[in-house]
Amino acid sequence: NEAYLREPDAAMLLRLQEASNGLVRLVTVAPELPGTAEFLAALRGRVRVSVGHTTADYDTAAAAFAQGAGQVTHLYNAMPPFTHRAPGVIGAAADAPGVFAEIICDGIHIHPSAVRAAFRLFGKDRMILISDSMAATGMPGDGDYTLGELPVHVCGRRATLHDGTLAGSVTNLFSCMRIAVREMGIPLEHAVLAVTRNPARSLGVESEVGSIEPGKVADLLVLDEALQIKHIIHRGRRIPVSA
Repeated sequence: NEAYLREPDAAMLLRLQEASNGLVRLVTVAPELPGTAEFLAALRGRVRVSVGHTTADYDTAAAAFAQGAGQVTHLYNAMPPFTHRAPGVIGAAADAPGVFAEIICDGIHIHPSAVRAAFRLFGKDRMILISDSMAATGMPGDGDYTLGELPVHVCGRRATLHDGTLAGSVTNLFSCMRIAVREMGIPLEHAVLAVTRNPARSLGVESEVGSIEPGKVADLLVLDEALQIKHIIHRGRRIPVSA
């Protein structure tokens, strides 16, 4: 919704951070907007900043990464394409050591070949799978929903605005991981890293979650060979799996 767009405003974000008792962990910025450098400087070490929903070119994005942005919001989507003369945000992120790349693996947003290319470009340690899911996720059937007060129609795994533009996803994160492995050829061990350790490292919470180690939160899924869930363990307690 265009009414909700804001130019980079660190003071506003920090007010929201205070009001939410620190719940804001990640924010997306379009680095071509005025005030980005000041925004990044004010938030360094306080809130994770990702680059996305942007028309930035390579140099503008590279400057943002050099100034402290550490992530890309849903690689390929809502940004200029990667081309040989204008590599844009994608090229700048690939060139910036330590920058993570989110990617939506719902089978709708990105062609499997582009997903495989991203994993080769960034490597297994910098990729993060995300669902980009909206409120219709998990609902029993197709129908009409809203996203930021905009009407969204859901049909199967596709959620669109009235003009056909994709409006988020209706696929949960576990299903995205399974699609990445089954339909896109991503090695299971790489896909697992992209939904566990890598996002934990990105947000600086790897001492608490993201891998199976003594002292970390015991949130686990036990899968069978077909990647179906056999057991769910939440905070060390087993939860029954629905049929």
